[in-house]
Amino acid sequence: MNLNSNNKREFILVGLASALVALVFLKLGTAFGLRMLAEIACFTIIALGLTIQWGYAGLFNAGIMGFIALSAFVSMLVSYPVNEAFWASGDASSLAGVFARLGIGIGIIWGINKLPALQPRTKLRRLLVLIAIAITYLVFMQSLAPVASSIEKTAGFIGGFGLPVWLGWAAGGVVAGVLAWFVGHICLGLRSDYLAIATLGIAEIIKAILKNADWLTRGTLTVSPLPWPVPTPGEIGFIASRAMYLAVTAVLIAVIFWLLQRAYSAPWGRMIRAIRDNELSSSAMGKDVNGRRLEVFIIGSVLMGIGGAALVTFNSIFDPSGFLPLHHTFLIWVMVILGGAGNNLGTLIGTVIVYVVWVMSEPATLAIFDGIKYLGLEWFDWQAPTDFDSRALQMRVFVIGLTITLVLRFAPKGLLPEKIREH
Repeated sequence: MNLNSNNKREFILVGLASALVALVFLKLGTAFGLRMLAEIACFTIIALGLTIQWGYAGLFNAGIMGFIALSAFVSMLVSYPVNEAFWASGDASSLAGVFARLGIGIGIIWGINKLPALQPRTKLRRLLVLIAIAITYLVFMQSLAPVASSIEKTAGFIGGFGLPVWLGWAAGGVVAGVLAWFVGHICLGLRSDYLAIATLGIAEIIKAILKNADWLTRGTLTVSPLPWPVPTPGEIGFIASRAMYLAVTAVLIAVIFWLLQRAYSAPWGRMIRAIRDNELSSSAMGKDVNGRRLEVFIIGSVLMGIGGAALVTFNSIFDPSGFLPLHHTFLIWVMVILGGAGNNLGTLIGTVIVYVVWVMSEPATLAIFDGIKYLGLEWFDWQAPTDFDSRALQMRVFVIGLTITLVLRFAPKGLLPEKIREH
């Protein structure tokens, strides 16, 4: 594809995405349109994180939901108002003692792993590490149980630290990066499918922990309202507040997009793509394949963490049960695949198109079903099923599945494929 045809395609797709957004504004109003755009902006940050991992380096992350959930929790913990009842009780010091024991256990595990006398004896060292991990876990859980029960009875949950929201977003991104380092350090040296299995399992573990730790997250009772980095709708109205939130996330996207474009064209980006395309040749040329992959995996996860924190903050509620693989993993993969993996502009366009289709498929299906019910009653005296509304909601999955199927059939590299420069 030459440069002119590629630019023409970009122009057409940008126009199509803009037309879809304008249609939503015309049909559903400014307030709803701004809400949708703010959510699209948050998903765009997450999708850019995935396009770095998959598009740049070919790393298959099947646990995006876990990075989003963890960063959302950290953001909530940092920015949610302080729970005075918790800090006024003796539970705070008791909880500190529990985590001190955990820290000691982690220090012992690290010491065993680094002990010079055990370095040549690999099997014995691994056995001792496993025993230390098991003992640390049992001691931690046994110490935590009574403290957690007391917190739930006296204070409900520990609350937050009451710090600025932007600091919570940054902390969420950092913690997501730390998790990526832990997972990638173990799995990136193995076959690529191990990374997919590990991230999928980690995501479900994180969700289960957050859902059941009532003393930490209130579990299924949820935490709300979460503070915003801008005035809330209750202070200045829905349109003004959502417009300001959109402006904040748009600035974030602009900065991230500029940095990614620079990185893609830089020697670092060319090296990452070379490793993706031919690992053996890159390794033979002296490149640290696993080290560079770990860098990409961490950077992408940091972006996922920032986007996930921004998304949950915008929804103003932290609900561990609300993190779903369909919405927080599969949908993001569809955005990246449809737009074009490895193409940052394609990711932006794919996110807009997919999310508009996702949001509008239910009302569009309801309108079609209403027409079917009316014509069936008028022409054939046919009584429609009573569950048409729930079926319309399920059509969202069908429409997204059909969309990705058509894209894979007719544009397997996405609407905007990665630009390959010929030298």
